[in-house]
Amino acid sequence: MATVKCYTVGEGDMFFIDHNSDNFTIIDCQLFGDHKEWLVDELKKFSKDKGITRFISTHPDEDHIEGIEYLDKKMPIHNFYVVKNEATKPEESTAFKHYCNLRDGSKAYNVFKGCSRKWMNKSDDVRGTSGISILWPDTSNKYFKEALQKAKDGTAFNDISLVARYSVKDSASFMWIGDLGTDYMEKIVDDVDLQKTNIVFAPHHGRKSGKLPDSWLDKLEPEIVVIGEAKQRHLHHYRGYQKITQTKAWDIVFEPSDGKVDCYASNPDYGLRDFLHDDKLGNLTSHYHTHYYIGTLKLT
Repeated sequence: MATVKCYTVGEGDMFFIDHNSDNFTIIDCQLFGDHKEWLVDELKKFSKDKGITRFISTHPDEDHIEGIEYLDKKMPIHNFYVVKNEATKPEESTAFKHYCNLRDGSKAYNVFKGCSRKWMNKSDDVRGTSGISILWPDTSNKYFKEALQKAKDGTAFNDISLVARYSVKDSASFMWIGDLGTDYMEKIVDDVDLQKTNIVFAPHHGRKSGKLPDSWLDKLEPEIVVIGEAKQRHLHHYRGYQKITQTKAWDIVFEPSDGKVDCYASNPDYGLRDFLHDDKLGNLTSHYHTHYYIGTLKLT
């Protein structure tokens, strides 16, 4: 069974995918304080029997790369998936310096729209595909080129974010959109291969400034939108869509299988969601903390 986990790490992002195949994927990181030790221990636990572990960096904002030097020390990053860029910052943190070393080093693989790579989306006799596709960036797109220049100038980084989609055979699909801004998404909508995706992680941690425009939502038709940990006053609430809000759910675990997704949250008081089916499942104890069953999404 595959597992997708969304960590509560303050106003930042960190995920892992334990694939059905011999693959393990980490998407972004924000590691600080007391949680970084147990969190990395959990990543090591889930990935220990995998042949391929990759780190996907959506973009180099601090709340997506903080503690990457710690992660690399404790769990060496051998496959660093990153948009090719020359981002600079007036003041370079330890995390950003380490990001640049990985970005410009031999472990980096530059991702772009439609790229193909073993074993990201290509299988062979050794192991199966991870089921991940990169939908953006289109490196020839003028708006992306403008965003690259702003990153190089050290003035803005959100709009060099990649868009990644993970699909489980005969089950659910998931999408990550980094911190793309609403206006930018409107400009590139016709250049991104958007299709129905069951669970979408709202860009920019659910902020209004990264609200998914209707032109995207109409194509994605998400059954669940996961809203991140931005401050309440900055959130867009996606009225008309079913939501899981991380500030209330805390860590979230999705277990997709044939035609359904079992959903769990680490907050014991979050409770069953009325838009999910109650299949009377028990709680998850395989993770570092207990995760409580909140219902099952029946896929349409």
